[in-house]
Amino acid sequence: MPRHRFTDTRDRIEKAAIRLFVEKGVTETSVRDIARAVDISEGALYRHFVSKEQLVWAVFERHYVAFATRLDALARAETTAHGKLAAMIRGFCHAHDENPTLFRFLLFVQHGQLNKLAPGTPTPVDAVRNVLERGIASNELPPQHPDFATALVFGIVLQPVTFAAYGRLPARMEPLSERLVAAAWAAVQSGVRAA
Repeated sequence: MPRHRFTDTRDRIEKAAIRLFVEKGVTETSVRDIARAVDISEGALYRHFVSKEQLVWAVFERHYVAFATRLDALARAETTAHGKLAAMIRGFCHAHDENPTLFRFLLFVQHGQLNKLAPGTPTPVDAVRNVLERGIASNELPPQHPDFATALVFGIVLQPVTFAAYGRLPARMEPLSERLVAAAWAAVQSGVRAA
């Protein structure tokens, strides 16, 4: 099989799997479901991924690390903690709106995959934490635990995404981005130290 066809089939498998994992859940999605969605045999799918678990991991790791890299680049383009955080939150909203299915996949499966990341692997959490930690160190932000500040930001940004996934909020996040930036900045400006 020519390399481009192998890669094309692998991409089709990943896209179909992501959609099914979000629609049905990882546990409820079978290899047969994925193969059917791509119109290939289960054996052909296994030539690309040795198991459903390996497929989940491969897709999660690649996209999760790529998103962290994108967030780091957005932060580097800004000079202040506020600018960096704002750019990253806008980046979250853009990533969601660009591909909500992929964004939801990363959000929904992360708890079963994060412990598999090698130490030092870039993550979106680390990208945001690094910005906040530097902001605290430079006195742009009041003294506080950087992990608590990071948790506040992620709660503010990701809970609306979760509500959107369940139809309780509009499907697009970019129109809400400035409100999310303001709320996140206000939260980390409060400087309440977590124990």
